[in-house]
Amino acid sequence: MSHYKIILSGGGTGGHIYPAIAIANEIKSRYPDAEFLFVGAKDRMEMEKVPQSGYEIKGLWISGIQRQLTLKNLLFPFKLLSSLWKANKIVREFKPDIAIGTGGFASGPLLYIANAKNIPTLIQEQNSYPGITNKLLGKKANKICVAYDDLERFFPQEKLIKTGNPVRKSLLSVSDKLVEAKDAFKLKHGKYTVLVVGGSLGARRINELIEKELDFFDTHNVQLIWQCGKLYYQQYKIYNHTNNVQVYEFLNNMDLAYAAADIIISRAGASSVSELCIVGKPVIFIPSPNVAEDHQTKNAMALVKNDAAVIIKEEDLDADFENKFANLINAPERQKALGKNIKKLALANATKDIVNEVEKLLKPNK
Repeated sequence: MSHYKIILSGGGTGGHIYPAIAIANEIKSRYPDAEFLFVGAKDRMEMEKVPQSGYEIKGLWISGIQRQLTLKNLLFPFKLLSSLWKANKIVREFKPDIAIGTGGFASGPLLYIANAKNIPTLIQEQNSYPGITNKLLGKKANKICVAYDDLERFFPQEKLIKTGNPVRKSLLSVSDKLVEAKDAFKLKHGKYTVLVVGGSLGARRINELIEKELDFFDTHNVQLIWQCGKLYYQQYKIYNHTNNVQVYEFLNNMDLAYAAADIIISRAGASSVSELCIVGKPVIFIPSPNVAEDHQTKNAMALVKNDAAVIIKEEDLDADFENKFANLINAPERQKALGKNIKKLALANATKDIVNEVEKLLKPNK
């Protein structure tokens, strides 16, 4: 059996972490003797989530550049040099056969060192507009797996492979878990369930909206699973004492949360969009306006143009939310149509297709 050594880096948010874990799991299923090491940023959520998934992780002292002049920006050159030195030590000691990056600050130093040592590298870019780390790394990466068309604007075209974004394997069987999911969350069967997800850290504007609309949800007789995020849990956990409202800092069992939901309210990050296409439920997207090139709106509009989702911009929430939500929850046929159309856009084999490309870069007969 081939004893490959695989090093992966991606983090900062669940959108970078879970694709890396999904790729590692698929490689492990093909090569049970393979050895894995993750590299993340110290004090970020990957340092907790990766070990929970059964993998070892090492942390780098690295962070991004702030838009305003801050002390953190003054520290950036020192953090970068420290991270390059540690990444070099990690790579020298681990001796990986391939380095895989899924985005986030820590993947920069790691893949830069791997490229310098002529170790094959693969980037998995989730978004329609890449971050600066992946744009820089793409110049020397061997392959770049993407989820959207037209990324030759940012990367060498000959390196691009459209695979879609990896999703957690547990999501592929969501449609079979309805009863289990309702029971797991102690929900009432036959009652509409709305799932609200604003990302792992949380979305301030979405949380404000949900708090404001709790009475409105009650008038529509829905039960709410509300993942408010790590940054906001202390503020909103008081509503756990409200009838038909469950507030969570983070949902580790996303497959069951998706399975329990009849309607989903979500940000439009690339990984979330990919997961929701697999899940095949009616979705109201509220894109974050605070991202490069407004790519969340572009992600959502790609679905809206295919009559596969509803979009409400943050600036229009107060004026439009109640009307659009009521129109959706009172129209079962519309819900079915949206669910059917979004599922047509799913790239369910993304993880396998990415690992197929990884295999091409691994040295044979090891």
